[in-house]
Amino acid sequence: MPPTFNLKLLFLSLPIKACSIRFSRETAMAKELAAALIFTLWLPAMLLWTSESASPSTVHLSSPAPAAQVSGRSRHYNRHLAKLQKLKASLPVRRDSLSIAPTPTPPSFQAPGGARVYHVTAYGADPTGRVDSTESLLRALSDAYGSPGEGWLMDGIRNLGGAHINLDGGNYLISRPLRLPGAGVGNIVIQGGSLRASDDFPSDGYLIDLSPSSSSSPSSPVAKIKKQKERKSMEVVKLASSSSYNYEYITFRDLLLDSNYRGGGISIINSLRTSIDNCYITHFTTTGISVQSGHETFIRSSFLGQHITAGADPGERNFSGTGISLIGNDNSVTDVVVFSAATAILVSGQANILTGVHCYNKATGFGGTGIYLKLPGLTQTRIVNSYMDYTGIVAEDPVQLHISNTFFLGDASITLKSINGVVNGLNIVDNMFSGSDRGVPIVKLDQSKSAFREINQVVIERNNARGMQIKSTAASAESQGNGTSWIIDFNPILLFPNLIRNVQYSFRSSGEGFPKHVVRNVSENRVVIESDVAVAGSVFATVDQGHRFSVVFCEEK
Repeated sequence: MPPTFNLKLLFLSLPIKACSIRFSRETAMAKELAAALIFTLWLPAMLLWTSESASPSTVHLSSPAPAAQVSGRSRHYNRHLAKLQKLKASLPVRRDSLSIAPTPTPPSFQAPGGARVYHVTAYGADPTGRVDSTESLLRALSDAYGSPGEGWLMDGIRNLGGAHINLDGGNYLISRPLRLPGAGVGNIVIQGGSLRASDDFPSDGYLIDLSPSSSSSPSSPVAKIKKQKERKSMEVVKLASSSSYNYEYITFRDLLLDSNYRGGGISIINSLRTSIDNCYITHFTTTGISVQSGHETFIRSSFLGQHITAGADPGERNFSGTGISLIGNDNSVTDVVVFSAATAILVSGQANILTGVHCYNKATGFGGTGIYLKLPGLTQTRIVNSYMDYTGIVAEDPVQLHISNTFFLGDASITLKSINGVVNGLNIVDNMFSGSDRGVPIVKLDQSKSAFREINQVVIERNNARGMQIKSTAASAESQGNGTSWIIDFNPILLFPNLIRNVQYSFRSSGEGFPKHVVRNVSENRVVIESDVAVAGSVFATVDQGHRFSVVFCEEK
């Protein structure tokens, strides 16, 4: 028997398969159009099926149907197909509804030139620290420096609008200092990663050098050519600042700087309103943070140490370098720990304040100094609420120096060092000292170069000590006896030798009568009080060596 097939089933399967196409169901119009298309394709099959309901459903391929029968079916189908096409044309169709929803694509990287956040990894920096990333980091700095400004800060300082140079949490190896291409910009943030000096990093350099690049001239012809190219590429940007400051409002935060025993951490030269927040600076041989000229550099919540240790280090005797050097005015160091260095903080500028500082950098017994004030003649520095841990404070010729609410542990003390023999406007008050009962005074005088000759307005009072010797500029004592002379020696307490400016005393007699008494002598920090007759009694005296007042009394007539 010849093979047969069912024409109705074949025809009906075509629209069904067509209906299986997935249309976009994002809009109501798309749903309506899908229903109309299904109806359009399904209706001819239904009409053909009903017209052939009385005829056989199968056809033998070897025996074709009569011509009249086929032609009649064709006319019937064509007539209904024409009606359906007319119906389809009358339907409102939105072409945009036929489009299939686009496949979401991942966001592409925005070119650094149009951004305000410069990710150093986008410039090819290696966050693993295995490859030198100096050039990549310098390109990021250059792009940030050349970005469009937002007006001006100080005259000559372009406001870069808060541009961020993001280190993306990486650890980057660099072989030379990171500098901006020029001066005259402000409002930049560098944050979020680690920098480590390579083995060939300059031994006198800093990982971050906030100074004009022109201050460091290229040494090789290749470097000179490269410098010329950089200048040409920055023609629209001022390379030199017309301001009296190099930079303003530059922020470094959340950084770990490893100098690899090759130079220092951060150098800031002649800048205004610079901030260093939450930074960890280690393995420096020169200075962790160096501030020169300029003013208003704020160093906060940071940790510095030449060697990573937590105290009682066996190599402490060999610690060197300086944690922070302030050679400028109006700076602030707040909540900072210096845990290893020969000198924790060196101050050589006026009007600075140190608060919340913890120094255990190198014990005084090993030759270390916590805070060294190298400003003979005009100190103008305040040290408050700090912790001097086995290391002390040295002040040269202190003039206007205030130290208060500070804890000194482990025989740590304050040394006043004479350079020109001047101490004026010194307050050391309300501090606590704790020692080892070896007789170490809380305040010492270093007069090896010259004696202090000009002493005025010095107040060293209200300090308490445990296991150390109290020293003060004011003292009181009592002497009892039976005779005509009472001697009170204030040398164990008074700081300056042979200096008593003011004496107040009271005389109490246990006998009868009213003896006459007077201060007979004040010398070598001793007070001698005598009476005209022998009497049993006691003398209570208070002395002061720090104040000098001139009072003139005018008698009325």
